[in-house]
Parts: sequence; structure tokens; C-alpha cells
Amino acid sequence: MSAQRVFALPRQHSLLLPAVINPFVHDLKLTKADKIKCFLLGIILVPLRAIFLLLVLMVMWPVSVMITFRQSLSGAVEPMTGWRRFLHKKVMTFLGQMYFFGMGFRVVVKGKKASSAEAPILAVAPHSSFFDAIACIEAGLPSTVSRSESMEAPIFGRFLRCVQPVLVSRKDPDSRRNTILEIERRAKSGGQWPQVLVFPEGTCTNRSCLITFKQGAFVPGVPVQPVLIRYPNKLDTVTWTWQGPKSARLLLLTLCQLYTTVEVEFLPPQVPTEMEKKCPIKFAQSVRSVMAVSLGLPVTDHTYEDCRLMIAAGELTLPMEAGLVEFTKISRKLELKWDNVKKELESFANIACSCKGGRITIEEFASFLKLPLSPALQELFTLFDRDGDGTIDFREYVIGVTVLCRPANNEQVIQTAFKLFDMDEDNCITQDEFSCLIRSALGVCDLDVNSLFTEIDADGSGHITYDEFHSFALTHPEYAKLFTTYIELQRYQGLQGGDPDCDATLPYFCTASHDDHQEDSTSDKKDD
Repeated sequence: MSAQRVFALPRQHSLLLPAVINPFVHDLKLTKADKIKCFLLGIILVPLRAIFLLLVLMVMWPVSVMITFRQSLSGAVEPMTGWRRFLHKKVMTFLGQMYFFGMGFRVVVKGKKASSAEAPILAVAPHSSFFDAIACIEAGLPSTVSRSESMEAPIFGRFLRCVQPVLVSRKDPDSRRNTILEIERRAKSGGQWPQVLVFPEGTCTNRSCLITFKQGAFVPGVPVQPVLIRYPNKLDTVTWTWQGPKSARLLLLTLCQLYTTVEVEFLPPQVPTEMEKKCPIKFAQSVRSVMAVSLGLPVTDHTYEDCRLMIAAGELTLPMEAGLVEFTKISRKLELKWDNVKKELESFANIACSCKGGRITIEEFASFLKLPLSPALQELFTLFDRDGDGTIDFREYVIGVTVLCRPANNEQVIQTAFKLFDMDEDNCITQDEFSCLIRSALGVCDLDVNSLFTEIDADGSGHITYDEFHSFALTHPEYAKLFTTYIELQRYQGLQGGDPDCDATLPYFCTASHDDHQEDSTSDKKDD
């Protein structure tokens, strides 16, 4: 029985699992009673509400045409004044309230909305539905951030032009910077421009938590008024997120309800400190904390990029939730970009393709490495398995490869490992040399390593050159950590007096293993 080491490296608390694993899923389950109720109410309410909504739209259209008459399609140059502003603030707001009333919404407003001079920016969360436009109506139709393509839509585009939105263009490479500058210009206009309303989460969730707030609304360093939106209904027919019912079904089910309650609460404006003015991230986190406390919800570091990874996971035949890693936290702490994480997802999919749950067991891990179970492999698996549930999910895989394997996969370790395999020092590794050392290291006498040898021997020459060994090592960092883990075990067992053969390998790896251990120590103890 091999000695079991006690790990000196504690798990980093900030990389533990979030309070909410998947905020992008909505499982709408209708009971038989719900279905009967929706059908009976629907055959009466849907036609009546459709007629009423059509009438409201027939009034809104000419009003919006009057407001936007001779207004630029490319975006607002100066704020509306006089009769245009009256029609916009009073008439269109009233018609918007009538529209949502016709859909069956019962709106409860709490708190007091601040003026444009007191809080130039309104931050609305949690963002969970296309019905969240109610918050915009109740706030008096402030300006919003919208895609420039939306302005060209036949009917909706005309309504959108009434609020003088800040436009974002996909075709303009400087669009992000220009959008932030425009928000800042309006926010610092001294109340001349309408307030700017943003949904800082940037995507829809299921309202189980508040995800990362984007910085755009907090860059100007002006007071921001948090606006909370709640849907306290027994049957949730409004949540529209990445995994759940389609928009058409939600709209129909909502129209079939007798009424749908929505609460819009205006919290006191949050004034940034001098430090928060210099650091928009801190200001965003501060506002999010205030809103989370008022809502009684946890916060997580998920972002829109997690949603992109969910889609990528689905395309790789993995469960969509397998792609959730809290991208903001992972990218910041491990210094990874989205493309890097996407590449790791593809590597993870290669291992987990046969696993329906999107999680890797130790048997699948060993099969991928083309190696049998051994103490070194079991210890490496344990280092990856951060929550100790006996499987590795994608989040654990990304952390493990980045924190454990890549630091161990340095030139010194690769060169020393090659020398260890090259027993006759002829600058190439034969299959006998390769098999002999692998069998000795793993303690398996009849181990077949032909498939692994063939994979490394790229040119099929029957021997492995240093270039082939080096190329394989760079693209398979798990093996470097496996080697150094094996040597760590050898050293530990030697200190315990349990392995008389450890002296044969220590001269080669003592220095490399020590450096690798130091790398792990610093990587796994980064400041939060």
C-alpha cells in the first residue's frame, strides 16, 4: 500500500463553487390545473387583450411620428425640449403604462425616482425578461443603450427613437469606447439630457442571484440610482433566459393570466467615493452589493461570456451548463482570455465526450491519458477534483490545467523527463526505453503503452526525438504534472522509508520537482 500524502496546499476559497451554479436556466413546469386555467382564461382574455393592445399601438404610432419628426436616424445630437419633451415624458409614458396594463400587468412602484441632476444613471437588476421594459416605462422613458440596427425596425424603431437611445454599432470597432463616452457626456450634462437606463448584467438570468455588472454605467463616476425589479407571482411566465421556454410561449402564457404582478423599487442614489470614481469595477461591485442585500440574493461572477461558453458546450455535445465557469473570476485570477477558456473546453470535451453528465471520472481520466490507475495518477486526479465528489467538471479542469499543469510544463521539466527516458543517452527514446520506465514508474509489469508511444512518435519512425517529445508535452500539460507528482510521491515515500528505489530517480527530478512545487504554491495562493 503506497503512502498517502497530506496536501500542504489549501484550496483557494475564492475559486470555490458559486452560490448559484446555473443562473441561466428556467424550468417552467405547468401542472394539469395550470394548463386548464390558462386555457379557460386564454380563450377569453387573449382576444380582448390583443384588440386593446392594437388600439394602444394605433395611438402610440402617430404620437411617436410627431415626436421624431425631422429627427436624425443616426442618433440624438441634442436633447429634446418643449412640446417634443412633453409628448415624450407625459403622453408616451402614459400610453406605455396602458400597453402593459392591457397585457395584464399590475405594477407596484416603491421608493422615489431621483431627478436627472441627482442621479444621471439608472441601473436596473435583476434582468430576466423582455417584460423588464416596464421599469423603463415607470422611470419616465429615460434613454437606453440599444443597437443601431434596431432604429431601422418599421414600428419598434420609431418608438425607440423617442427615447433618444445611446447607440451601439457592431460594425464600428470603436463602438464600445464611443458608447461609454456618450454615456459619460450625457451623465455630466447637468440634467439637460434624460437619465440613461442600463441593465448592467448585460444578459437575462433567472433572478436567483446578481451576476457581474458591466462597467459602462459606472465609468462616468456620477451618482447611480439602483432600480430593483421583482415578479412575485406563483406561476413564473416571464423569465426568459438561455435555457428555458421561448419568448412566444412566455408571451402567450402571460396573456392567459388574470393578472401578473411586477414590483419596481427605486433605491436611494449611490454616490461613488473618490476611489470608486477612479475604479469603476469597485463602484459596480458596491452598487451590486446594495441591490443584492435589498433583494436578499447572493452574487456570482457569471457574465455573458459564460453564456457563450454554454452555447459552445452544447455544440461540443456536452450539457450546456458544463460551460459555466464564472468567467469574470476565472479570467481575472488565472489571467485567461475567452479564447483560452474556449480552447480548454474543447480539450475537456475530448475527455468527457462519452460522459453524459459532462463530468470526468478517474477511469475516464486514466483512459484519456492512456495509463492505468496508479498512486501518482490518483493524486493528480485529486488535485483536479476540488470539491472531492470523485469527478472533474469543466470549471475544475480549467483551474487544474492552468494552476497545476501548465506551470509544471516548463523547459527544465521537459528536458529532465526526456533524459530520464533516454537511458542510453543517444538523444532518442526507443519503445523499450519508454515502456520500461513507464512500467517501473506506475508499478505495472504488463502495461501496454504502444498507443501512447505511437501518439508521441509523430513521424512513425519507431523512436521519439526530443522535438517530438517536446511538442507532445506542450500540448498535453497533464503529463508534466503527472511526472512531477510521481517524483513527489517517490520523495515522500523515501522520507518515510517506504521506497528503496527512490534514489534512482531523485537526482534527475529533485530540482525540477521542487520548482514545480513552488509554482503550485504561488499559483494556488493568489490574493483574492
